[in-house]
Amino acid sequence: MKIDLNSDMGEGFGPYRLCDDEAMMKIVSSANIACGFHGGDPDTMGRMVRLAKQNGVGIGAHPGLPDRLGFGRREIPFQADELRQQMLYQLGALIAIARAERVAVSHISFHAAMGNMVNRDPLLADLMMDAIVTVDPSLVVFVTSGSEIEQAAKRARLKTLALFLADRAYDAGGRLVARGLPGAVIKDETAVRARVRKFLLDGSIETIDGGVIAMPARSILVHSDTPGALELAGIVRGEIEATGATLAPAADLAD
Repeated sequence: MKIDLNSDMGEGFGPYRLCDDEAMMKIVSSANIACGFHGGDPDTMGRMVRLAKQNGVGIGAHPGLPDRLGFGRREIPFQADELRQQMLYQLGALIAIARAERVAVSHISFHAAMGNMVNRDPLLADLMMDAIVTVDPSLVVFVTSGSEIEQAAKRARLKTLALFLADRAYDAGGRLVARGLPGAVIKDETAVRARVRKFLLDGSIETIDGGVIAMPARSILVHSDTPGALELAGIVRGEIEATGATLAPAADLAD
């Protein structure tokens, strides 16, 4: 089995960094690069692209709301076309930076509140997917299985790749538990190891209430701002390799 391991990266700006991006690039197979709104800046984006190129890592755009203080996790009541333009602005910036380094952007993964807003609104999801098609119809869209983004991407004939978030808790309906609730972010290495092993062996995960649900995904995400993210990513990669699976970037796995 081939599986993607990805992380949201380059989410600092200027001299500020959230994690050791250089080390993380040696672990993952795909990088979702912040495009300057919730995090990142032109220099950081360029550095991330070069690191990805050096390590053979797939390059993805990670657009978010223009809210650095809230790290893109607070919803802001923008109009649908405002969100569309914000996404296009960020995607276009990363495509230009990557092209200057003679590499291509292969996928897109919405960040936090922007993704939540799109996932709640089928019309907005269609608007965003149609915009992505006009820029590059070969882009892979990272999705949650069964989500509005996944359905809209399929309507737009875009390739998708379903995610399993190794460091986030899920409820019985397969939805992410809100970050403000106890247990929503999983930091314990033993717990992450067990979750990933169960997912890899039988395609299921344990929910926050102790139940078990199917998790139809081909990519595992570790957030770079989770405490101990580098160690957690190393654990996930180790579990992938221990089961005999091999790492592959998103572009090689999408359907």
